[in-house]
Amino acid sequence: MLGVLAGAALTGAAPAGAVPLGKRVAPGVTYRQFDIAAAAGETHAHLLTVALNNPHVRLDLLYPGSVAARATVSKLADSAGAVAGVNGDFFDITETQHPGVEATGATVGPAVAGGEVLKAAVPKGQRFGPSLPPGTTTTDVFGVGSDHRARLDRLTLTGSVGTPQGQFPLGGLNQYALPENSVGAFTSRWGGASRVRATCGTDADRAAACSTDTYEVKVQGTHVVSASDTPGNGPIAADTTVLVGREQGAQLLRKLSVGDQVTVTHDLVAATAKVPYAFAIGGYPVLRDGKPLSGLDASASAVRTAVGFADDGHQMLLLALDGAAAYRTGMTIAEEAGVMRTLGASDAFNLDGGGSSEMVTRDEGASTVTVRNHPSGGAERPVPDGIGVFSS
Repeated sequence: MLGVLAGAALTGAAPAGAVPLGKRVAPGVTYRQFDIAAAAGETHAHLLTVALNNPHVRLDLLYPGSVAARATVSKLADSAGAVAGVNGDFFDITETQHPGVEATGATVGPAVAGGEVLKAAVPKGQRFGPSLPPGTTTTDVFGVGSDHRARLDRLTLTGSVGTPQGQFPLGGLNQYALPENSVGAFTSRWGGASRVRATCGTDADRAAACSTDTYEVKVQGTHVVSASDTPGNGPIAADTTVLVGREQGAQLLRKLSVGDQVTVTHDLVAATAKVPYAFAIGGYPVLRDGKPLSGLDASASAVRTAVGFADDGHQMLLLALDGAAAYRTGMTIAEEAGVMRTLGASDAFNLDGGGSSEMVTRDEGASTVTVRNHPSGGAERPVPDGIGVFSS
């Protein structure tokens, strides 16, 4: 049985500087906190309600300027000028299975910021984080379209590489893991992290060994300028695309020579939306059309972050649980779906949790945001992205 929502904040449990119940953060943006009686014990929740039909409000992706980089949610929000925000997608946080290979910090799913495609999704078997619910995939996103309405959707990579020998499909874009036998593109948006991790693991097992058959080609403008048997690292210039191939993809790239003309195209195609996305972030759905997805886990409780929407996508709800010692038992994914429905969401989407769960808001007149929940690790964890709320 799902817990009931309490009407007031728990006395003495809120972090220093916590705002009162139901305080306006900005026009169309309200923050409050309350208790939830979950199966594993009482937990404390922080909620942002955002009116997306308010002309002063918009959402966008918070990220450090590179896909393979991390920063705390408060730093991301302050740098972007957001009035509020939460952490985002699951990400490549450790590489203990691949000695000598550094974790990239890049997220699992697709990402769109300011209407610009940043990256595509890794193969399902390469995902970091708990198991996905049945019927969900790494291409699932929560996003807001150019019509200012929130949606759940799927964004799939489409692209090609044109060479003197012919054209072949593009298998990845700025992602920490490429499909087997594919070629992926890395742009200036990737950052300076090593591209070796992209050739490790398999489509079914992220812990599998790194490929022994790899090749990398650097394309400046429309011509090949260098090649290497080993994926490299370091910043990528704005006019340059680095192509990384593994297995059959590596064999295709070996046919290229310095000076050859190469054209690379890439985009993300939405499964349902008829308008372009202004913003999109990865995770996985837990509630659709008022009904929890079947097969949601009802046993493992944890600190969690979720986003949902109501009123046909015109109102957004951002929920982050508190990680203080008294509450960090959290709740299950099944309970999360039920709580979001109780709060009025018709659809909801789970984001990264545990030590990543965080919510920040900025008091009116303040120059910086304040962390509203207790991060369960005792301090803010650097994350690769988040959802930012902006007010004009």
